[in-house]
Amino acid sequence: MNTEKGTGKLELIYTIFCDDVRLEVGNKLSLMGVFQNIMVQQLPISLIKIAIVNHWRGEGAYLSEVRILSPDRQQPVVVSQPTQFEVAAGGFADNVSFFVNAVFQQPGQYWVQTLVDSTLFDEQPLVVVEAREAMALSNDSETVN
Repeated sequence: MNTEKGTGKLELIYTIFCDDVRLEVGNKLSLMGVFQNIMVQQLPISLIKIAIVNHWRGEGAYLSEVRILSPDRQQPVVVSQPTQFEVAAGGFADNVSFFVNAVFQQPGQYWVQTLVDSTLFDEQPLVVVEAREAMALSNDSETVN
């Protein structure tokens, strides 16, 4: 995703949802359990750990926050502490936010929002679905065809 906002000096290249992130030798990130949706046997569910990785291009120093909002966008599920990151001119930076014990109460489309300097910069949908509901939808679409 190429999103340029604010001063035009910061660009969000991508956002990845995963179970964990490790910093390896040579400043390489290893991402474990990359996903775009969450399918569970039953709700509510408490996920032990979620990592949100934002990859930035541009230049300057910024303050970043990440939050996951309920489907109605009224309740925060989790909210990160503001963290500072800096992008050298012509360079890149990664910002990783970890959340523990995130509780998803109901199925639906949750919203992962990235704020820069306390202003909404980007948001991505995160769909949470129960397995039996997904199977029912799959079976319904097969009978239609």
